[in-house]
Amino acid sequence: MRRGGTSRAGAFGAPLVAALLAGPAATGCGTTDSGHAREPPPGGAAGRSSAPSPRVTSDADLCTKLVGHWSHEALDGRGYGDHQSMGLSDGQYGILREVVASARAAERQGAADTGRLIDREAREGCVAWYRVGGPGGEPWR
Repeated sequence: MRRGGTSRAGAFGAPLVAALLAGPAATGCGTTDSGHAREPPPGGAAGRSSAPSPRVTSDADLCTKLVGHWSHEALDGRGYGDHQSMGLSDGQYGILREVVASARAAERQGAADTGRLIDREAREGCVAWYRVGGPGGEPWR
């Protein structure tokens, strides 16, 4: 009994306790068929929705985005470290080092905008890398 003379069951109400004790049959969650027609699942009888499938990013595209991002960061002085901390494989890191070296050389020669150079060279490097199979069976390559 709780203070004030009410039991715990009384605090929640007798209908709730009765429904919990009765189990799935009382709540409509049973496995027996009630004979009522059921509506088909949304999206058709097979459960397929009409929403488009998510777009799959190719390995070369993902590599290009990662290498491009980290190349820009490196040139801006905001990041350049261990390839694992950047989420890059060893091969992708090699592409990054080449792209950064090329962009730095272009800057020394007076190029005002190295962004296009980075994007182009990252794309070319990654496409070439994945054309020959990309990393081997080991994730660090």
